[in-house]
Amino acid sequence: MGGFFGAALHGDCVFDVFYGTDYHSHLGTRRAGLVTYDREEGFNRAIHNIESTNFRPKFEKDILSMKGNIGIGCISDYEPQPLMVRSHLGTYAITTVSRINNLEEIVDRIFRKGNAHFLEMSGGDINPTELVAAIINQKSSIVEGIRYAQELVDGSLTLLLMTSEGIYAARDCMGRTPVEIGRKVSEDLSGAVEHIPTFDRNGRPISRAAEAGASPDAALAASEAQAQCGYCVCFDSFSYLNLGYIPERELGPGEIDFITPDGIEVVAEPGRAMKVCSFLWIYYGFPAACYEGQNVEDVRYRCGAKLADRDRMRGGVYPDLIAGVPDSGVAHAIGYSNASHIPYCRPFVKYTPTWPRSFMPAMQSRRNLIAKMKLIPIHDLIRGRRLLLIDDSIVRGTQLRETTEYLYKSGAEEVHIRPACPPLVYGCRYLNFSRSNSEKELITRRMIERLEGTDQVGEELLAKYCDPDSEQYRAMLEEIRKELNFTSLHYHRLDDMLASVGIEPCRLCTYCWNGKE
Repeated sequence: MGGFFGAALHGDCVFDVFYGTDYHSHLGTRRAGLVTYDREEGFNRAIHNIESTNFRPKFEKDILSMKGNIGIGCISDYEPQPLMVRSHLGTYAITTVSRINNLEEIVDRIFRKGNAHFLEMSGGDINPTELVAAIINQKSSIVEGIRYAQELVDGSLTLLLMTSEGIYAARDCMGRTPVEIGRKVSEDLSGAVEHIPTFDRNGRPISRAAEAGASPDAALAASEAQAQCGYCVCFDSFSYLNLGYIPERELGPGEIDFITPDGIEVVAEPGRAMKVCSFLWIYYGFPAACYEGQNVEDVRYRCGAKLADRDRMRGGVYPDLIAGVPDSGVAHAIGYSNASHIPYCRPFVKYTPTWPRSFMPAMQSRRNLIAKMKLIPIHDLIRGRRLLLIDDSIVRGTQLRETTEYLYKSGAEEVHIRPACPPLVYGCRYLNFSRSNSEKELITRRMIERLEGTDQVGEELLAKYCDPDSEQYRAMLEEIRKELNFTSLHYHRLDDMLASVGIEPCRLCTYCWNGKE
């Protein structure tokens, strides 16, 4: 995955871009970068590897030499970016959140048109963001190029492209990932003074207070405040709240906007169809974020309540305590506890001050070890208790099996598992939020192959394993339960999960769970 933050202000934007980008650190762990533009000094860029540290310490020295009123930053879990590009369209910086399934096909097409080369990354791959820039440069304007790239890419493509005049923001054609815009208005401009600045012939803001005949000191103060007005654009809306912005709007699917300190211009209208990723609310969205008007934390409470309702209908399970596997399972567990009136507790806590995120290392065994070492048990809350745990999902099952065994060794009598989403039967085709190299790594596929006695399972049979009312589904769950040594296992039903999200199901992507695009 990845995230981004951009700002176009009448004053200096470096502070906002630095901290706004840092607020996206939950979306990536490998690369990060900043680019600013100053009318006198031009573009200034910094890119760092953040695998061994966090974003802020890596860039604290860089921002001391950066200045400008327009800037973008990104956190990436894969390629180095933002990239600086010089072409017939001018000089620009570009960052993407994308997955390009037809990368080689596009590269071959560009080579046939005479493109000289692409720079290889350290692993020998072509940088997807560089490829997107090459696609854009095939056309006679930036907007035409972005639209061409959106149409050409099989997968998903959301991007920011920054010129010396402003920032182009483009949301994926099917809206799979979000783009949010915030508006910054200084608190000093409250009351009778309008929040919209005017400018002299040199481009300097003129205070409305000055126009209204206010005192010189008041006019100067208002003018300085107006100099900080402008707009930001980002992946996660919460990232601008503490920086003095208020929500302005969210881009629609395929929409392209041009953002300057003075306003927002829609240069390509949004489409009607949407398939926004449902996992935004279930797993990788930050609790304070809102997508399509639905807050992540609130949706997770509703998911937990639905899980509790299903258990109440099912009967036969009577836990003493409800717990969430930190961090993404906690809100789901609180929702379950609130609905069931069974106490919520933390039988283990996550030690985060020094440990990196568990999925950061390249080796799966190392990630599993770090995940285990970060969880510290509280034996007084485990010993002799029947626990019901909610995790956001089960992918391979390795970490959750080790957590369950850990709880049994610490004295738990029962460990019931309730994943907050349906069984993952398909690998995602649209986003890079999973490191799975193959669908065969999914525990569901391994259990299906065991039950069927073959790894050649057709789509018709897979559909039965995705149906929560089928015999095949129940057999798969029992195999997973035995494999991972759970006392009981019940996944969130897809219909319940979609109802929890709270937007039209036809506008949500469910490919991971049912293979339907």
